[in-house]
Amino acid sequence: MVTTDLIKELREATGVSVMQCKKALEEAGGDKEKALVILKKKGAEASAKKGDRTLGAGAIQAYIHSTGNVGVMVELSCETDFVAKNPEFKQLAYDIAMHIAAAKPEFNKRENITEADRQVAESVFEKEVEGKPADMKAKILEGKLAAYFAERVLQEQPFIKNPEVTIAGLISSAVQKFGEKIEVTRFTRYESSK
Repeated sequence: MVTTDLIKELREATGVSVMQCKKALEEAGGDKEKALVILKKKGAEASAKKGDRTLGAGAIQAYIHSTGNVGVMVELSCETDFVAKNPEFKQLAYDIAMHIAAAKPEFNKRENITEADRQVAESVFEKEVEGKPADMKAKILEGKLAAYFAERVLQEQPFIKNPEVTIAGLISSAVQKFGEKIEVTRFTRYESSK
């Protein structure tokens, strides 16, 4: 049974439109947890469909940690000024900046990892797989590299405010909510050495 209270709860939890929440709940037979999964899946599909759209607007947000030792600037891009000026979009940019301050990502996406970065990491992990059977070395090395870079790639990091969702998942939800392509274009993190 899909009630207005259930729709309201799902909307508050996701920020997605009332109609999308209602459809997800109907598809899930009134099960809120299943509806959340459906909305996440549809959010990922919506992100993929909007992937080739042009980013023509955005917002730059800064975050300075309370200690004054760490600061971040992030550029979150979208398609239109209408979305860029939305307070929720600006809050998303701010939350991502705060996440970057805490999580210290080195790369935005996995594609940003250079061959030189990969070779340095590989040389460290090669020592750890010495003595392992030859057929296992490559798999173990790839697993270690994947885990190492997952911690350093912004899109793959668990969001500090909700570790159940990655930054990519957070952005995917925003794409579903705002109906536009959204992505972190670039970021810079500063940390005082004192």
